[in-house]
Amino acid sequence: MPRNGDATRKRILQAANRLFYGAGVRAVGVDAVAEKAGVTKKTLYYHFRSKDDLVEAYLASRDQPNLALFAKWFDEAEGAFPDRIRALFANLAASTRGRRWKGCGFLRTAAELVDTPGHPAVKLAGLHKKKLEAWLAGIIAVDGRAQAEELARQIVLLMDGSFSAMLVHRDAAYIESAGDAAVALLERAGERRPAG
Repeated sequence: MPRNGDATRKRILQAANRLFYGAGVRAVGVDAVAEKAGVTKKTLYYHFRSKDDLVEAYLASRDQPNLALFAKWFDEAEGAFPDRIRALFANLAASTRGRRWKGCGFLRTAAELVDTPGHPAVKLAGLHKKKLEAWLAGIIAVDGRAQAEELARQIVLLMDGSFSAMLVHRDAAYIESAGDAAVALLERAGERRPAG
């Protein structure tokens, strides 16, 4: 691989991120990605075996940054635990107010590839959502609450549902309402487990 191979691969992935997230993975061909990256199609295929491989790499490149952003929002939030969970939704709502927001890239890609459930990108989207759910379960458990796994799953459902509602209504109030519902779930889940 040439010495600048990593930089070229990164440039292709950046182009794929902009185009796939902006227009969808089915609407964007490899020619458009190569052109946006300033490389030949041959160079693109040198770094990615197929368009499917590129779509998978696109989602993989979003995985850790997205999870890190959720952790950052939670860590920077103030107040009691439910307020810090509400802050996740408040930050999501703020993100959706920008013109560039097109929804959750993982959900959109999985929806576009719904007829190919074995597609590597669909599997990766599912893995990403499971990682988010596991992270939420972990922080809920650390807070000392019972039923951490079930609460985490319900909160992820609220997030994903609010993303769908936002795509239809273009009103961030849906995400804020989902945050209120997440707080209500945590409060209704009962008392925290006794220590020991």
